[in-house]
Amino acid sequence: MTQKQQVKSDHPIEIISPTKQTVPLVFSSPHSGRAYPEEFLQAIQLNSHEIRRSEDSFVDEIFASVINYGAPLLKALFPRAFIDPNREPYELDPMMFSEPLPDFVNKRSPRVAVGLGTIAKLVANGSEIYSKKLSFTEANRRIDNFYRPYHKALEELIRTTQHQFNRCILIDCHSMPSVGGPMENDAGRHRQVDFIIGDAHGRSCSRALTILVEETLREMGYSVMRNTPYSGGFITRNYGCPDKQIHAIQIEINRGLYMNESIFTRRAEMMEVIENISLLTERLIGIEPQALAA
Repeated sequence: MTQKQQVKSDHPIEIISPTKQTVPLVFSSPHSGRAYPEEFLQAIQLNSHEIRRSEDSFVDEIFASVINYGAPLLKALFPRAFIDPNREPYELDPMMFSEPLPDFVNKRSPRVAVGLGTIAKLVANGSEIYSKKLSFTEANRRIDNFYRPYHKALEELIRTTQHQFNRCILIDCHSMPSVGGPMENDAGRHRQVDFIIGDAHGRSCSRALTILVEETLREMGYSVMRNTPYSGGFITRNYGCPDKQIHAIQIEINRGLYMNESIFTRRAEMMEVIENISLLTERLIGIEPQALAA
């Protein structure tokens, strides 16, 4: 990251779209943003290397090929450490703020408890982000100018896709550290799994979709787990509604497959991951509507 990378509140997101959407797929990358607002960098106590530990580095690039198959990709340009669109809009830790928070704020969610609310207290390695308390006005500014535009765009993509195809498959794209973080059950241990598939324990999508993703990845030689330790965040749980033919599934990729995590650089193996995601996209396109209804 360089501090010259900036994101403006009038351009907090990017939608990469095909000339014409031809498939009922929507891809979402809420954590791959790496444009850090200058005022944010000035307000934190971490350096430009430490603050990147919460990024889903290069996930937007890994899934960029989906537009070649007729599907759009929505990505946040702002970083997760600044504000996290994969949370409720107001999951906030009251200890982070200089004044009492309104009653409507969710102050006791499991995410808040581990320092990873809508505005995070910690980065992925457990280091505290801020040296002083924030104002609730600042929280509202980030929610209004960054969080809400992401969800407005995602809602519109889902709505138009469902209208055109009578169904929508939302793929929420993420990555995970190759070593469990201090807030995880596997803290400090190297992860042997390559992909974790989250379907909110069967609530956010059809069973057929989950099985298709798992089996396709296993055929490629990857190790795959379901819902442990990541069963799907706010996006998967909020938008997935199989009864309305909106199927949401979360895909977590082990960063050790494609990058050097210590210096945030791509490895040559990233090309193989990109090619396999393209093959997975082809399989997703082929899923029959009646399978989704099962």
